[in-house]
Amino acid sequence: MRLIGNILWLVLGGLELAFGWAVVGCVLCVSIIGIPLGLQAFKMAGLTLTPFGRTVVYGGGVGSLLANIVWVVLVGVWMALGYLAAGVVNCITIIGIPFGIQSFKMAKLALWPFGARIEAV
Repeated sequence: MRLIGNILWLVLGGLELAFGWAVVGCVLCVSIIGIPLGLQAFKMAGLTLTPFGRTVVYGGGVGSLLANIVWVVLVGVWMALGYLAAGVVNCITIIGIPFGIQSFKMAKLALWPFGARIEAV
């Protein structure tokens, strides 16, 4: 089921979204200050490429908390709202519910990416 879900995800826009995240990561890594933000963008690109069968494990310490607060203020809220809206639209139909759940998972990661790890289930 994971394979079919990931293939459908890629065909229906996941590939373009992951490519966009990768481009943002490359642009952010140009400056030394942007490297931590770029690494988080690469994390989002990896999850966006194949979200089915993967889970996000949250952890980290005070440094991650402070970085997440800066992230939320700068871009996290808007990205999370975008994923949240996509999840709601996907959940309108029964067929779209699994895709909506993946969008909700990515919304949470888009809101608090520092200190999070992506693991295979």
